[in-house]
Amino acid sequence: MSSFPTAIYNYIDTHQRDYVDRLTQAVAIPSVSADTTPAGRQQVIDMSNFMLQQLKALKVNAQQVDLGPQSGTTVNLPPLVIGTLGTDPKKKTVLIYGHFDVQPAQKSDGWSTDPFTLTKVPDGKGGIKMVGRGSTDDKGPILGWVNCIEAYQQSGVDIPVNLKFLFEGMEEQSSDGLNDYIRQEANGYFKGVNYVTICDNYWLNNTTPVLTYGLRGIAMYRIDVNGAPMNLHSGIYGGMIFEPMSDLIAILASLVNNQAQILIPSVNNLVPEPTAQEIKLYEAIDYSVQDLNEATQADVGLSSDKVTLLMGRMRFPTLTIHEITNGSPPSDPNVSASTVIPHAVSAKFSMRLVPDQSPDVITGLLREFIACEFKKLNTKNTYNFVPLGETARPWVASFDGPSYRAADDATYAVYGIRPNYDREGGSIGVAITLADAFGNDNVLLLPMGRGDDNPHAPNEKLDESNYFNGVKVMATYLWNLAKETSGTSTATTTAYPK
Repeated sequence: MSSFPTAIYNYIDTHQRDYVDRLTQAVAIPSVSADTTPAGRQQVIDMSNFMLQQLKALKVNAQQVDLGPQSGTTVNLPPLVIGTLGTDPKKKTVLIYGHFDVQPAQKSDGWSTDPFTLTKVPDGKGGIKMVGRGSTDDKGPILGWVNCIEAYQQSGVDIPVNLKFLFEGMEEQSSDGLNDYIRQEANGYFKGVNYVTICDNYWLNNTTPVLTYGLRGIAMYRIDVNGAPMNLHSGIYGGMIFEPMSDLIAILASLVNNQAQILIPSVNNLVPEPTAQEIKLYEAIDYSVQDLNEATQADVGLSSDKVTLLMGRMRFPTLTIHEITNGSPPSDPNVSASTVIPHAVSAKFSMRLVPDQSPDVITGLLREFIACEFKKLNTKNTYNFVPLGETARPWVASFDGPSYRAADDATYAVYGIRPNYDREGGSIGVAITLADAFGNDNVLLLPMGRGDDNPHAPNEKLDESNYFNGVKVMATYLWNLAKETSGTSTATTTAYPK
């Protein structure tokens, strides 16, 4: 194959306004998958329709797929958008995954602007931030692929790979219905897929692009502690009874300390110590304590050592307590809740898991440990341990295959620097399903946005430069992947130590 055609870059440079207009239209659709009201679900369906039309405009053989009712409800799931572009048996086939649903957002949550109006804001450094819900998670990235394909077609350049698309509207709700569809269609719609590319995560900082080769898994839980059948006055009964809140706090303190160290030996025993080669890999990552401080807007890091921080995010499991709630209102409305002994309390927590820690095994170990710790309290109260929601296994791939080499060189071509290689601390459940279906090492996470994009938070944004350069990376990646798999590559990737 010849060198990458510069006509594609020229087209991207001269159509930036069109790309912003396209993202503006998408952000204006409040496709909040958590909203199961008829009006709310229709907004997600509207976004599915929008993506369908975007693909059809590119002559993609696109369609929607009905997934039936949402789990535990009679509400229909928003339809998937799938599509095929190219069926040349001489070309490799790449599956592009992304999602078009978003997290809830209201201006009163702390937004500086209307969350569903894409707003350009100067970043103070000569650049522009595009602020709006879904801008970086994940409407900007999936429209990046639309822009990429359009640039190939309008430049008169043949796309060097076959493409399949898989866009869903329930990622923010554990991808309800999607995993079953992938398994059912492994030898149907997905037959022939060689590589999978996911654009649904972020750089570690604001300066260095990232290729992601691993994700932590996740499992979520609730602990309930129950005492007397009603709330009691602390001035009368305090000091006389076992208090559910005190028992709950004691149990939570037995699980994790304030240094983020998990205190469950059976859980920790599943995690081997890092090798010297692994430590070198983390040392090679362009990241600093200052990057953490800027992202959190506070000096709250657990360590001043970069490697310790990165391994805490990527390599080791974590246990995070999310909330503690009083199980019911006071029995006497004239008694302030601040002086009541609640009769029932609950806590929700999650664990981020690493290889050798499956959700099922961790759940069993937690159940056993909590039972032992609760017995030590010698309390007369009772407890329940309840696993919650969907789980996801951890995933780690080798990053020396064709897809990673192609993405590495594409990043270098656009940004002039080699990317960081990281294992993301978050979880994308569908990535595991795709890895199971198409090969662990054939799944690539190719982030578009920066480390300070605020996904799920107020003032979510995507920098214009990342949006435009991200389209260039996508276009170059497809070109490079075709070269890698045809034996004509002259890749110069500098591999990180294994």
